[in-house]
Amino acid sequence: MKTKTEIFDTLFASYPSLAICRGQIEEAYGLLLACAEKRGLIMVCGNGGSAADCEHIVGELMKGFHLARPLNRFQKESFADIEGGAEIADKLQQGIRAVSLVSQTGLVSAFANDVDASLVYAQQVYAYAANDADVLLALTTSGNSQNVVNAAKAARAAGISSVAVTGQTGGEIRRFADVTVKLPALSAFEVQELTLPVYHALCAALEAELFGE
Repeated sequence: MKTKTEIFDTLFASYPSLAICRGQIEEAYGLLLACAEKRGLIMVCGNGGSAADCEHIVGELMKGFHLARPLNRFQKESFADIEGGAEIADKLQQGIRAVSLVSQTGLVSAFANDVDASLVYAQQVYAYAANDADVLLALTTSGNSQNVVNAAKAARAAGISSVAVTGQTGGEIRRFADVTVKLPALSAFEVQELTLPVYHALCAALEAELFGE
């Protein structure tokens, strides 16, 4: 099993162009780790290909990625008096609390129709934010997607941190995110191609730190 340091070393060895934003990536990791350690909620949003990445990220966080993440003894004991509980407990895995804001189709479509489409993610961020441990992870290749920028504004108003992953200019969102990972690319597809290995490394590093032996 790789350590967090080994995971990031592999990332930057495989994608040398990312060295310019190593500090930003590691700072983003620090915010996400603090959130996970406090059982906060990681909220993820984006549009188009970035929306698909949101689903992917939550899939890596909420179940085993490289590690099995079995329940610990105390967690298994909570199933002891439930019929079939032992079998359920043996199959369940520990998760890192995360939600993809793009998945709430009923809410998103209703809010877009009834109120304002540019605020569909902001509404969720403001409603979900429960304490200062929560973090918004906002994906926007341009940095200017208004619904994603508004989500970062709502995060700031709610008193929670936000991480933006975007292209090399940072765009408008850099003014509102606590950490902006400015990937060294300009066109949307090139930013997306670098986004995937970055979030895979972040997810793997979180898992290694929280569930590694």
